[in-house]
Amino acid sequence: MTVPTRVGHAALLGRPNVGKSTLLNRLIGQKLSITAPKPQTTRHVILGIQTLPEAQIVYVDTPGLHRQGRRALNRYLNRAAASVLGYVDVVVFLIEALRWTEEDQDVLARLADFAGPVVLAVNKVDRIADKSRLLPFLQEMAGRRSFAEVVPMAALKGDNVAALEQVITRLLPFGDRLFPEDQITTLSERFLAAELVREKLTRLLREELPYALTVEIEQFVEDGRLVRIHAVIWVERESQKGIVIGGGGATLREVGRQAREDLERLLDRRVYLETWVKVREGWSDDERALRGLGYADPSSF
Repeated sequence: MTVPTRVGHAALLGRPNVGKSTLLNRLIGQKLSITAPKPQTTRHVILGIQTLPEAQIVYVDTPGLHRQGRRALNRYLNRAAASVLGYVDVVVFLIEALRWTEEDQDVLARLADFAGPVVLAVNKVDRIADKSRLLPFLQEMAGRRSFAEVVPMAALKGDNVAALEQVITRLLPFGDRLFPEDQITTLSERFLAAELVREKLTRLLREELPYALTVEIEQFVEDGRLVRIHAVIWVERESQKGIVIGGGGATLREVGRQAREDLERLLDRRVYLETWVKVREGWSDDERALRGLGYADPSSF
């Protein structure tokens, strides 16, 4: 007897830096979405596919919905995050334990017209020293909307993530699987390579610069057990170019080393990675430049 399968899309929504990408990676069991301790690290809608005996869940990681910034890139990030509400079956609204901000309120307001179930996932509970403070906070948050469920958890350590997975599975409709059992994403290896290089840049560079750079893969060639990758790091000003390269090229070499090691683990092949830094003035406030650099129209998701 065939067991009915629950199938559908579950969006991970929340303000920047609340742990959405960490949660996606934990749920899938592999690094798909890059992470860094800085807001707006995620810039694209990332699909992660989890196939279980009783369900196939297509998780949709999104850029953090935010208030600040009026550049074309910021507008793109908000459009990309909001666009998923048109097709997902379930929303997982991530907030941080013992913290409620105006940006959290903005996300909640965007969910007002979403007709499907919304699960409130309260992340980073492992950081709370006095656990007696948690229950009153959960009760207060539960009163802000009619949530399908409220799940306290810790994405980084995996605490209670299995419970969240079970809740999401229960809320999905029955249907046929959308993807092969062994597929975990729709992302290309080329895209993942660009994101891993950008992650290393985001982690190594000073506070503001990561928002002024993006990465484009100009060449991705497979040669047996070797993959040759040529990556261009685009910045907006000549002065930023020197920061990315670093004294004697030290920063760029370290970015390349760390990205290559991650890529070899991901691709299970040897990787030859070359990086260049180039200037493209004002790319982050130019809609046409954004499209040329791979920031697709959210309506096409």
